[in-house]
Amino acid sequence: MSAFQKSFLTSKLPPKSGMASGKGNLSGKSKGMRGRADYSADTWKKYFSEKKDVQVDGNTFRVYKKGDSGPCLVLIHGGGFSALTWSLLTATLYDMVECQVLALDLRSHGDTFTKDDNDLSIETLTNDVVSVINQVVTEGTPLVLVGHSLGGSVAVHVGHHPGVHSIVGLIVIDVVEGTALGALSSMQSILRGRPQYFNSIEDAIKWSVQSGQVKNLESAKVSMPGQIKNVQTGKPATVELEEGESDGINHQGNQSTEPIGRSVPVTSVESISEEEETQFKSPGEVKGSYGWRIDLRATEIHWSGWFQGLSKQFLSCPAQKLLLLASLDRMDTDLTVAQMQGKFEIHAFEQSRGRCGHTVHEDIPDAVAEVIATYLVRNKFCTQKANFQEGSLPCC
Repeated sequence: MSAFQKSFLTSKLPPKSGMASGKGNLSGKSKGMRGRADYSADTWKKYFSEKKDVQVDGNTFRVYKKGDSGPCLVLIHGGGFSALTWSLLTATLYDMVECQVLALDLRSHGDTFTKDDNDLSIETLTNDVVSVINQVVTEGTPLVLVGHSLGGSVAVHVGHHPGVHSIVGLIVIDVVEGTALGALSSMQSILRGRPQYFNSIEDAIKWSVQSGQVKNLESAKVSMPGQIKNVQTGKPATVELEEGESDGINHQGNQSTEPIGRSVPVTSVESISEEEETQFKSPGEVKGSYGWRIDLRATEIHWSGWFQGLSKQFLSCPAQKLLLLASLDRMDTDLTVAQMQGKFEIHAFEQSRGRCGHTVHEDIPDAVAEVIATYLVRNKFCTQKANFQEGSLPCC
């Protein structure tokens, strides 16, 4: 399970086995729930119309795009994830409203590579996003910033940045200052408790759903490859999938024989032998293994800066604000008072408890897309498409 998911699930940890699909499965199919599960990976091409690499001051930022009219939704992922975490939400939302989507890999994540991947300060991450927006989005296009977890904090800071204009909306997903800061003390132990490498991309996808990091198999199949790399070559798993390169490993040949509903042991650092742990620390000696794209354990110096003062900055942002939470248990006192004063809109997916966790936009993308589409149409940021009827936006 990712560090941020466990950190924010203060009241109820997700199950270590099983998953729920329901509305969260974009295709509506549930074959993964019956018989043998298919953990083969998918690529971005099913969900976005274009990918490109944007050059900024000698740095290369990977972006994925969809649509060419309407306001631009800038999607910013959480720590340890990648732009591909938005795949299912993008496809569903695009069918509901007239919009453009720009999803980017943050510094040291996914397929983005910079001259200093260790600088993950909130200021640097904010400046990166602003620079990408100014290069990719046509000047004057209305912007709606959407951020999950760490990405939510980045979105809030971008909302205050003088270098970007035309921001009309701000959507923050499952991050609250008080809860986030309170969880930092246990972050290192959480990170040490997850597997440090996987034998194949399929193994990583399987761990993702069976650990509860993502409760939607379809989403895990496209998003998990964006979080790992081949530790021998340093090549992101996404690149290997597109190029068909496997360095002798048959990615499609290691399909799981375990039904998703069964409890399957998850390898953790504690269960890795001393010899294997030593090999992992020497990537050149590990053939065919996959490790995390970013070592979140090494970013601790930046953690408090990511979330300190977040509530105040969120509330003072002039854009129309929406806070989405997996559960109201995430709310802290400052935001509770502000919400009662009508300073922002809020929606908590209480009715989906058990089906969604911290990665709510991956777990139940249809439900999240419906709430966002209603917010966009209600505030006259977007026009709805024929197959979407604006509903009422429940607020708590």
